[in-house]
Amino acid sequence: MIQKLKSFFVIFFIFSAQVALAKGTNYRDLFLGQIIKNRLELLHISQKKIDDELSQKSFKVFLEKFDFGKQYFLVSDIDKIKKYEFKIDDAIKSGNFEIVKETSEIYFKRVKQIQAFAKEILKKPFDFSKKETLETDPEKRQFLRSEKELKDLWRKTLKLSALSRYVAFEEEENGTGKKDPKKKKAKAKKPVKKKKKLTHKQLEKKAREGVEKSYTAIFSRLLQEERDDQLEKFFNAVTSIFDPHTTYMPPQKKEDFDIDMSGKLEGIGALLREDGPYIKVVRIIPGSASWRQKGLKAEDVILKVGQGEGEAVDIVNMRVGDAVKKIRGEKGTEVRLTVKKPDGSIAVIPIIRDVVQVEESYAKGVNIKLPKAVDYKVGYINLPKFYRDFQAVGSDKEIKNCTEDVRVELERLKKTGAKGMILDLRNNGGGALEDAKKMSGLFIKKGPIVQVKGHDGSINVLADDDPSVTWTGPTIILTNRFSASASEILAAALKDYNRAVIVGTEYTHGKGTVQAVVSLDQGLNPFMKKLDPMGALKVTIQKFYRINGSSTQYKGVTPDIILPDPYDYVESGEQFLDYSLPWSKVNALSYNKWQPENKKLPSLLKKSQKRIKTNKNFKKIVDKVKILKTRRERTKQELSLRDFKQKIKLQKKQLDGFEIKKLNYSMLFSDYSKNKKKLDEVGKEERKTFEEGLSKDPFLEESLLIINDMIKG
Repeated sequence: MIQKLKSFFVIFFIFSAQVALAKGTNYRDLFLGQIIKNRLELLHISQKKIDDELSQKSFKVFLEKFDFGKQYFLVSDIDKIKKYEFKIDDAIKSGNFEIVKETSEIYFKRVKQIQAFAKEILKKPFDFSKKETLETDPEKRQFLRSEKELKDLWRKTLKLSALSRYVAFEEEENGTGKKDPKKKKAKAKKPVKKKKKLTHKQLEKKAREGVEKSYTAIFSRLLQEERDDQLEKFFNAVTSIFDPHTTYMPPQKKEDFDIDMSGKLEGIGALLREDGPYIKVVRIIPGSASWRQKGLKAEDVILKVGQGEGEAVDIVNMRVGDAVKKIRGEKGTEVRLTVKKPDGSIAVIPIIRDVVQVEESYAKGVNIKLPKAVDYKVGYINLPKFYRDFQAVGSDKEIKNCTEDVRVELERLKKTGAKGMILDLRNNGGGALEDAKKMSGLFIKKGPIVQVKGHDGSINVLADDDPSVTWTGPTIILTNRFSASASEILAAALKDYNRAVIVGTEYTHGKGTVQAVVSLDQGLNPFMKKLDPMGALKVTIQKFYRINGSSTQYKGVTPDIILPDPYDYVESGEQFLDYSLPWSKVNALSYNKWQPENKKLPSLLKKSQKRIKTNKNFKKIVDKVKILKTRRERTKQELSLRDFKQKIKLQKKQLDGFEIKKLNYSMLFSDYSKNKKKLDEVGKEERKTFEEGLSKDPFLEESLLIINDMIKG
């Protein structure tokens, strides 16, 4: 198939080059557009065509990439650009990107105008006593009709930013800000003269000057955009209509998309992506500095980056690659991230940069007892990701991989007396498909595990061919909305075989697709090789289906027993992404179930639901989610100092008392997977972190009780 594509592209581009030269067209633009068009249409699993319908959808996304917050363009600007609404497909075919040129000119004009507005506005003190509000949700706003309205929008935007700074400075002055619990209060040898507190006027001026400095940098950054940056927006407006995971990567910006900062570079260990004008955390890399610090979470939006005690730099509207350069740094140095949490709260998170301690991302196991309820050992294995060293050579036992590690843990916990087993796949974003297949085989006799449908419609069945079973006892798979890809394949397979009870929140992530990175330079003739590199295309080429025929895409996997979701106020999952591929079905396969049906499941569900209703920790979770949902829906922000501070005070008060208290587990760390006579300092710290996490986990507690119901009935 790949060889046929190569031949096609060589013939196609020889002809295109002659046409381009004959007409005097910017042939690099022409070839780039045609390469992207043809590879999308040939390789993407949806088999969509770049036509007028797709052009109309792309046009909306294109505008959002320039002005997601409806803060720059006026209605009159949109009217000028609207003539291109159905011509994006024509632009790609012809290489005539007039839409990019005209949109950029209007955009730069508005940025310069707003830059002048801001300079004028920030010369005068803000009236923090005036009662007014600002709608912060772009979806609830419309493009404005006049420059007067635009100026007033920016006045309110700058005022809100100044208010936030004012309150932060005031907390510092009064010593009411969050203190670092690890820092001990030093004893003063002699009385220290108290610093005179700043007045309201001085605080307002300090806040306003900070806003001016921040937005001067933002506007300067926006005006430095080059044509390649704008073409990138254009092509990704097109690729995003195919699905959210298909993207165009220019040659010089391959690191700008879904950057895994663990790698070989020293940093914080987070996977980031652009989300409108913001940089959003997609995933925390297990074993990384962020993972150990615990403050930064998936779905957090990074607003500012500061180096240690230095002043933080605003990264709103910054490209992800540029943001990463500010976040990365030498091992042992501190970076401070100002983040907006999904509940709307702002937090400053200090992280000491480090290389990823890979061992912490490996499978870990321990036996657990629950006094008065579960008086026998239950094995617990935590798997942060599906890892496999594809560069190593040898047998599976020689190659570091999660299947072999989980097999060893299952055998070890079984030998030390475990009667039930809990495999925790919460927050596991996936990884090696090979291990989703092989790990399923540790729990079942041989049979199909997953169906993989390609862009050409062909279906490949991945099966476990090993009849041996490592663990035959009662099993629970723990999942949540951040369990994705390979995690969903394993959970779905064991559910379809009636081999395990799936326990978790309402749904898993719903990532049931496979992407391939295709070089756009591949197959070019010698003439075309003289052009600059074309970059690459990350394109969705396959889709996963369960053995029962249902896709894991979009809907994810529904647990057998659903527990309250502490992140129910966060729109996280494939179903919340624009243009995500739909759920679908193929034919079911023939397979031998572990048991015809799980007769105990109705009873297990009934008992669990009864416990959840009276469980104080789950009640805390439900009540907290209600508060956070309400808070998320209230997108109008008060702009008077009194109202602003009252809102912050109320928000803090609302969430008092929701902390989960330590549970009554008995963790048998003689059975811990780091089973050594002496643990080194890293090992001790790792075990402590592991133990602390489990000791405040009501989901694990309920899983132990469900295991007890499975065994004792």
